[in-house]
Amino acid sequence: MKIAFLLFVSLWIWNTAFTQALSSSKIQSLSKQQLPGAWTDLRALLSLPNDAHYPRDIEPNINWLDSAFQDRDFRTQRLPTSGEIPLLLAERQFSSSGKTVLIYLQADGQPVDPSRWNQSHPFTPVLKSQMEDGSWQKVDWEQLTPEANYEDWRVFARSASDAKGPIIMFLAALDAMQQANFTPNYNIKVIIDFEEELGSPKLPAAVEEHQEALAADMLIIYDGPPHITNQPTLKFGARGIATITLTVYGPRVPQHSGHYGNYAPNPGFRLSHLLASMKDKRGRVTIPGFYDGIELDAKTREVLRQVPDDELAIQQKLGIAEADQVGATYQEALQYPSLNLRGLSSGWVAQRVRTIVPSTATAEIDIRLVMESDPKRLVRLVREHIEQQGYYLVDSLPTDKERSTYAKIAFFRSQISYPAFRTNLDSEVGNWLSAALAHHFGELPIKIRTTGGSVPIAPFVNTLGIPAVIVPTVNPDNNQHSPNENIRLGNLTRGIETYLAILAQPLP
Repeated sequence: MKIAFLLFVSLWIWNTAFTQALSSSKIQSLSKQQLPGAWTDLRALLSLPNDAHYPRDIEPNINWLDSAFQDRDFRTQRLPTSGEIPLLLAERQFSSSGKTVLIYLQADGQPVDPSRWNQSHPFTPVLKSQMEDGSWQKVDWEQLTPEANYEDWRVFARSASDAKGPIIMFLAALDAMQQANFTPNYNIKVIIDFEEELGSPKLPAAVEEHQEALAADMLIIYDGPPHITNQPTLKFGARGIATITLTVYGPRVPQHSGHYGNYAPNPGFRLSHLLASMKDKRGRVTIPGFYDGIELDAKTREVLRQVPDDELAIQQKLGIAEADQVGATYQEALQYPSLNLRGLSSGWVAQRVRTIVPSTATAEIDIRLVMESDPKRLVRLVREHIEQQGYYLVDSLPTDKERSTYAKIAFFRSQISYPAFRTNLDSEVGNWLSAALAHHFGELPIKIRTTGGSVPIAPFVNTLGIPAVIVPTVNPDNNQHSPNENIRLGNLTRGIETYLAILAQPLP
């Protein structure tokens, strides 16, 4: 009760001293008026393929967004990186003496497998409504009008939620601001990343090179889903990510399992034993020192308890009977670094199966990083553990000499994409965003200390020296990174309202 009272008093002071430019009802009305244009823009932007493995496909996305921001009186420039794909910076000066807010947006998407999508193509947006039996039925775009009962309809396409949907929400909020004829008391810079799904490999160096152009007082990330309840949420941190490719070798080429089974070592079994040695039956990493430095004090545990998770509902949604025992709760689990097997391959399966001893077995591993752990140290611990299991590690195909010398050989390659970040819940940017959301939605947002996913924000935080907070808006069940990714239109509408409320909230 004491904490709730203090928060209420704090927000009362904020809203008294800095009255919003718009009432909640006006924000809602303005946002609804932008919907037809937002739907048109969403459909157009989602129709552009955006897998950054193919730079030619990214160029039309850059051009579309460049024009979209110029049309809204932003000055744009392409910030070169060390690769083929630049960053796009859009900025607009609203106040000669005000602070500057930097907004991060992501415009690329995960690779697609069209055969796994329930539509003609992942880059042909399809409007659908869910039937009583849980199936999805196509809805003609002509039926999508502000008068329709559209809130639970969804648009299915790659990047619908991750993260072209938030881009369209922000553009629509800017249009609503223009219609309401007000301007924020702060300046805006928007940085758009077109290689986020590749791990933003060029971003850290680019931020270092262009730090003067990117200079700001705080950073907002428009990305990701809110709490599973779909209530307004702020996320004050995110885990970083490192990846490992591990290949165990068997015979030089696949061998007949009748002739050489029981004789030629099977790399699939060897890799299985190696991976099993990294975790216990509770799901905890057994590599000594992996969790060193993680201590959750009473204050932190109280922050985590404030998140209204229903553990049973989460497990039912995932289809699991019990969770790994890394943390006592879902929120606690996110405070630790994770060691995840994200892909596994050896030989052939299904209709292509054959009776052979495979020549290789490969595991793709990701490590989600937290503030308290050194990424280089975690990767080194994994590497040393593999060596302690008797493996000779190579960074290319093993030579004939190596094959005849070492009984157990593995290829090991690692990459640290970016570290974690975390901002204090009572920071200036946190209080400002909380006031904006509370003003419009009538209640404090859910505040999450660290989200499980990764966004490449640490380079901005560390290089520019600014705090950062994530404002998530897309539906939690959006299938991001998976086939049949979608965005719920009710979330699109509320996202426009959220971003407009932030634009209208004066910054001290």
